Amino acid sequence: MKSKNIQLYRKLVSENSAIISFDERKELRRILKKYLAESNMLPKESEEFVSRKLETCNIILKEIGLGKSAVIGYLLIEAIENKELDLKAIERFFKVSISTISSGLHRVGELYDKGVSLETENFRMLLLTLAEDMRVILIIVAIRLQIMRNLEKYPKNEQLQIARESAFLYAPLAHRMGLYTIKTELEDLSLKFSNRDIYKGIAKKLNETKRSRDQYIAAFIEPLKVKMAEIGYPFEIKGRTKSIHSIYTKIRKQNTSFENIYDLFAIRIIFDTPIEKEKAACWQAYSIVADMYQPNPNRLRDWLSIPKSNGYESLHTTVLGPQNKWVEVQIRTERMNEVAEKGLAAHWKYKGIKSESGMDEWLKSIREILENPDLNAVDFMDEFKLNLYDKEVFVFSPNGDLHKLPKGATALDFAFKIHTNLGTHCVGAKVNGKHVQIKYVLNNGDQVEVLTSPTQKPNPAWLNIVVTSKAKNKIRQSLKEIEFKDAEIGR
Repeated sequence: MKSKNIQLYRKLVSENSAIISFDERKELRRILKKYLAESNMLPKESEEFVSRKLETCNIILKEIGLGKSAVIGYLLIEAIENKELDLKAIERFFKVSISTISSGLHRVGELYDKGVSLETENFRMLLLTLAEDMRVILIIVAIRLQIMRNLEKYPKNEQLQIARESAFLYAPLAHRMGLYTIKTELEDLSLKFSNRDIYKGIAKKLNETKRSRDQYIAAFIEPLKVKMAEIGYPFEIKGRTKSIHSIYTKIRKQNTSFENIYDLFAIRIIFDTPIEKEKAACWQAYSIVADMYQPNPNRLRDWLSIPKSNGYESLHTTVLGPQNKWVEVQIRTERMNEVAEKGLAAHWKYKGIKSESGMDEWLKSIREILENPDLNAVDFMDEFKLNLYDKEVFVFSPNGDLHKLPKGATALDFAFKIHTNLGTHCVGAKVNGKHVQIKYVLNNGDQVEVLTSPTQKPNPAWLNIVVTSKAKNKIRQSLKEIEFKDAEIGR
């Protein structure tokens, strides 16, 4: 190992000695040395291979928070594929189950060797592979982040393709897994390589305004600190600037200039509280912020009462700070912050406390889209993207059961979510006691009762009313059946 790799290795070992024992590390070194010796790699290639492995392991363990099985599965995948290792013997020695991880990584590798274009059947197969085991998705995101951090070393003609893929697929996947820090970094790096001038322009302006921004954040935080101490729990308040990518998105959406973007800052208040006191502390902090600075009522986001499906919990508000500048304030606890930083991996750690996330439900809906052969590549990508970035609404059935649907979902979507039969015979709904049409767009907290008629059947216009992939698939299926029956009668 060259000096850089030795340093990387030592750092990895010292920070994760509790996860992989001394004997296990010794065995890993032996296996990898043997693999490298037999692989006919040149010394420089061997060095880069080790470096890539160590950097990715660091992301898997430290930034995503996965454990031993993910690291062993990832480190030994090549040796397993080359039949140099017996999977069962590996599982016995390391006392982990890695068969689904290694088979998932193997299939992903095969697809990449074939060349995965976003418009091909291979891409659908790639995603189906990822949907088998959540850890495979998280490892693939880690591998991609390592590649993006070293993209300068790749040939110029490959950089743009890799950057685009990262923005199109891997950043949304990281978002869906609750890995917001990684998602932001992937988006920023994608912009850096796909639109260098814009990236440099925004970075330069951020640099030029850094001092005045830091002063502003300090002035905003100072009076808050005094009041927050009264709540009685240890806390920290951090100021941060929005990412280059999100500033660029705002400039484009609002068709404005950098100078006109007001909410460049976000302030994060993080409390260290016992689990049972979390919500009370966060709402207390919110009332202090709202007393001190004028809040924008349209910008309150409450993910405390009902967390996002990837486990994300936080309270967001946007307030008018000094000099009439909008500032976003995020309020959360240490536990919530870890879930926000490390997403699902941290959520699993705490899952004894919180209800299970809606991940299984999401994966099921992804499989339904992937397995629908009627979708062409463009429709398929649109639906997949919608499922990755869905913003949610929560509604209730008449007996009080809570249901989660993507933002923009209609009464008809809700009917299909409950049961296909309800959907195909739906004529309308009663929302909060009032009659509405099937195209009524649901709001958070609505209580929905589906109204049906035995004579009702789907028509092609319904496809424009629904947004969920389940409803679309079922409508298409029903329309085909109706067409077939009509053709039979015609015969």
